[in-house]
Amino acid sequence: MSTRVHIEKLWAKEKYKVMYHSQSHYNHLRNVLKSEPTYETVRTLIESAQSVPPTQGSRINTFDHVWGYFKNICDTAEKEEYKVLKQAILSDIKEDTVMIGFLKHLSEKYQVSYLLNSSLIQSEK
Repeated sequence: MSTRVHIEKLWAKEKYKVMYHSQSHYNHLRNVLKSEPTYETVRTLIESAQSVPPTQGSRINTFDHVWGYFKNICDTAEKEEYKVLKQAILSDIKEDTVMIGFLKHLSEKYQVSYLLNSSLIQSEK
């Protein structure tokens, strides 16, 4: 497997966790990936992003991106639950684990393998 393939797999796994922590790091990494970075460079940038405390904006943005995988295939009750959870996390960061658990459940239910392989989803055990 080429180095580029390893880099792409790493990015696919970590991109939503990077986005969760820092939209600016996420954007920077996307630009870096347009060139020919080393695996080590990408890994270091990912680790740096994940050391940034998430903001309310980065959290909501990430959840909305992940929700995009489900919004057209889930049922009415799941849509309502997402709205309720989103409203709850606007006021309490501890609700993030509940939201991630909910998104993990949907990933399993609808077999979205891309998300099931995401470190953001995998972090919710």
